[in-house]
Amino acid sequence: MTPWSRATSETNTVRIHYLRTGGPKPPVVLLHGLMGSGACWTPLARALEADFDVVMPDARGHGDSSSPDHGYRYDDHAGDVEGLVRGLELSRPVLVGHSMGGMTAALVASRDAGDVRGLVLVDPTFLSPERQRGVQESDVAGQHLRVLGLSQSDLVAQARARNPHRSLEIIELQADARLKTRMAAFDVLRPPNPDYRDVVRAIRVPTLLVIGDDPVVTLAMATELCSLNPLVRIEQVERAGHGLPFEQPERLGEVVLSFLRSLA
Repeated sequence: MTPWSRATSETNTVRIHYLRTGGPKPPVVLLHGLMGSGACWTPLARALEADFDVVMPDARGHGDSSSPDHGYRYDDHAGDVEGLVRGLELSRPVLVGHSMGGMTAALVASRDAGDVRGLVLVDPTFLSPERQRGVQESDVAGQHLRVLGLSQSDLVAQARARNPHRSLEIIELQADARLKTRMAAFDVLRPPNPDYRDVVRAIRVPTLLVIGDDPVVTLAMATELCSLNPLVRIEQVERAGHGLPFEQPERLGEVVLSFLRSLA
């Protein structure tokens, strides 16, 4: 395979860094979650690159993208994705998003279906107002602040002990992304989030909702979303929690590739 390129795109006064597999193929944009980076999608990108031009941006405040003093709400992230798609002249890409990236992808698709061909939502942060408050009041930001004082080797060692079934490559990519995540990025956790039911109702493109068996988006919630929008279908992956892309990367690759080929 051709080596992936690395570049930046200026949008909304922010410099968005991205990896790209390239080639004259249909575009797919992979959007990571909080404390991630585009590189964390490496296993999925490998599964897709033979047939698709895969673009993996770092969200603002993450990875090698710039970090403005403010502007970390979902509207801001969605605006960055829209700007990146325009800037790279991507023709009707499919958006794939996990967690924070899933909500971002759904919001982009809900705004203008003409610019998006399809959507894959991997356990997106579709949270009730009560759960939003619970997340904000938790110590997730404080935990991250403490992590920033660790070395990468210490962080990798802790992650390997916690997640013995994840590959070393994924753990190292996650550790690098974690240490590059700025504290301002946690403002995305501040309520209110967009109303996920309204967002899903407004989507007008084929949508695959992928969840594990211990997800944020429960099977009951997923079933409700299918009733709100007949373009949504569900795929459940066994032995996976919210970290599905890291716990079952091969199975996710199969599921996403099958969905992408169904859009052709």
